Amino acid sequence: MLSHRNRFPAFVLMLGACCFGSVRADQPSTANSQTEPKADMVIPIWPDSPPQWNAPTEAEKDTSGPDGRNVAGRSVIRLGNVSVPQLHVYIPQHGSSDTIVLIAPGGGYNILAWDLEGTEIAQWLNEIGVAAAVLKYRVPTKREEVKWLAPVQDIQRSISLVRSGQISGVQAKTVGVLGFSAGGNASARAAFSETRHYEPIDSSDEVSIRPDFGVLIYPAWLNREGTTDLIDELSVNENTPPMFLAHAADDNVSALSSVAIYTALHQNKVPASLHVFGSGGHGFGGRTDGKPTDAWPDLCATWLRSRGWARPVAIAP
Repeated sequence: MLSHRNRFPAFVLMLGACCFGSVRADQPSTANSQTEPKADMVIPIWPDSPPQWNAPTEAEKDTSGPDGRNVAGRSVIRLGNVSVPQLHVYIPQHGSSDTIVLIAPGGGYNILAWDLEGTEIAQWLNEIGVAAAVLKYRVPTKREEVKWLAPVQDIQRSISLVRSGQISGVQAKTVGVLGFSAGGNASARAAFSETRHYEPIDSSDEVSIRPDFGVLIYPAWLNREGTTDLIDELSVNENTPPMFLAHAADDNVSALSSVAIYTALHQNKVPASLHVFGSGGHGFGGRTDGKPTDAWPDLCATWLRSRGWARPVAIAP
């Protein structure tokens, strides 16, 4: 089980079974699958093929290699060549908050940081009574004219599947998105958009594509360079969902990306919580590493509980 208790001081700036079948959850999907928690179910996002894109010709695999990046002393699964999008669903063992969160790992739209920003986050969400679905979205998209389009399509379709009751055993009243880095970019675009970025294909696409809230952890490329202005293609209105944002001040992906989102939300009176930590860099996921950014999961859990989206903390008599 993951532990996210605040053990280190932090500077915190606080502003304010599917209808077309499922895959056996015990089927391995990565080179390190024997160390990975097993999903309760694995759901294909599209009934046939996803919308047209330049799919990779190589097989899906963990691209990390022996010299891959470590975080908090542990390796990271860098899942590459994903051409079959899936939802890996994790259900809490002890009660639920009637909330499900769709998790979009980061990876620069080249790979997915599958465990660091995916399955480990699902475990944490389960611990606070929240169902989770790790989104294996399509990468790489480097040959696409619009690199974010295929991932956003996969997120929107996933929201539609959940809302239309097409995932067996999941009857969530509230659907959130949680994205890291590039996954945060895609999650933000899905949360801000009122347009479906693909042609509807079945009855599941008759429901809303917007999540009820967003959690964006070091989201990338959402501000005009060097400013706190949101990029032109994103706009905020009264229908934009509430958001929780966390970033490190020393991140090479500028924290202004998160600040720009918070500023736009605040100006439009959309509930939001922004936490900028003094240090922590980029790509810390949910692992405890003795840095101020260790605090974000507890802060996020408190935010979710305050809005009724996570299981309340049990109080001893």
